[in-house]
Amino acid sequence: MGKRKFKAEVQQLLHLVIHSLYTKKEIAIRELISNASDALDRARYEALTNSELIGADEELRIRILPDPEKRQLVIWDNGIGMDAEELEKHLGTIANSGTKRFLESLSQNGASDQAEFIGQFGVGFYAAFMLAQRVTVRTKRRGGDGQAWLWSSEGEGNYVIEETHKDEFGTEICLELREGLDEYLEDWKLQKVVKQYSDFIAYPIYLRKKVKDEKGEEEK
Repeated sequence: MGKRKFKAEVQQLLHLVIHSLYTKKEIAIRELISNASDALDRARYEALTNSELIGADEELRIRILPDPEKRQLVIWDNGIGMDAEELEKHLGTIANSGTKRFLESLSQNGASDQAEFIGQFGVGFYAAFMLAQRVTVRTKRRGGDGQAWLWSSEGEGNYVIEETHKDEFGTEICLELREGLDEYLEDWKLQKVVKQYSDFIAYPIYLRKKVKDEKGEEEK
């Protein structure tokens, strides 16, 4: 499918997010975990009418995988995944009014006050660019044709969608962190973010070890 251009409203949103002075950049992680949870919910829902969609012994879960050497942070889930059309719809053109409504909210109330509420407008994924100079998404859809897809962008107006290889169903989002944000590769910081913002998530969240199980209890 190759390189594509973001719609003008998405480009405007990305510019505001990337250059925002909003200090709570950890909301990017909150939004990606929330999206992962939604993908797991969708897998469960579709499995109600397709019993083969999820393996009998398969645990639906979220993983947070920091790589300090590469300065990368990966948010992984084994949820429903996306095909090429869904990638284009959700991460490219944004065929809904969320982008416009969020931009209107920013212009009326100020970015510093409204950035935290980006998820309420259905465009929380783009908060990833608060942390990342480049975002890469690899995904394979459950119940699809078996083809995996890659979406990548530096948030500068263009994005790429192309075929890739992925063994497992679900989605992994790799953030190549901006300079000065290495604390988001530290276990203590990630644990703090999960406990502060994502304690309501109904699925286990793992950070090399488990951060939170389904009952909200920690495991060492």
